[in-house]
Amino acid sequence: MPRIHCPEALAGGQSLALPPGAARHVQVLRLQPGDGLTLFDGRGGEYAATVERMGRSEVQVRVGAHDPVEREAPREVHLAVGMPANERMDWLVEKAAELGAASIQPLLTAHGVLRLAGERAQKKQAHWQAVAVAACEQCGRNRVPPVHAVQPLDAWLAGLGAPPAGRLLLGFSPDARPLAQAAGTGPVLVLGGPEGGLNAQEEAAARACGFQTVTLGSRVLRAETAPLAALAGLLALAS
Repeated sequence: MPRIHCPEALAGGQSLALPPGAARHVQVLRLQPGDGLTLFDGRGGEYAATVERMGRSEVQVRVGAHDPVEREAPREVHLAVGMPANERMDWLVEKAAELGAASIQPLLTAHGVLRLAGERAQKKQAHWQAVAVAACEQCGRNRVPPVHAVQPLDAWLAGLGAPPAGRLLLGFSPDARPLAQAAGTGPVLVLGGPEGGLNAQEEAAARACGFQTVTLGSRVLRAETAPLAALAGLLALAS
């Protein structure tokens, strides 16, 4: 049965005109009155629903019973990444949402190829959030991870404050510890660099903010692969 994200708060028994994005999704799927679908609003659980009416641009549905099912990961893992270029960031966001990332923070770094600011950065953020929504529709997640606004690394580090979670920096420094040894058990924030990695000043700034360097092994992984490998490893350790 199709799963569709509806950003408006849902309640069992209501008749609802779907917002434009969700309505377009139903139309693309060529659903007809009487067809069933599953709706989720990101606040937990999901709702059975039935298409009541299909208009030219409007889709009316009847919301049914709420199922409180949760499919979240066994621990919170937040990703902060120096943005890889082109479609690689799309791929990273999609797979991070599927695997269970709690949030995704795109960062501007010294070696990063992708340079975003102003309206272009806002449009990219909205695009990546839509990628995360689509991934959750596909994989069964009922809580959509936020993709935060693009920030320069130094500004983001300055705004972190006291650590609410463990902080891990992906790198190859001599004192890097294996991921399994540094993982801990609670929420964790993973910082990864872009294609060229973080420079020495950026690594020092991250360490000053409480990040400890961890290694994923002797192979050099792509910028979009390393955070996902760390995410998968951390969730496997928590299972």
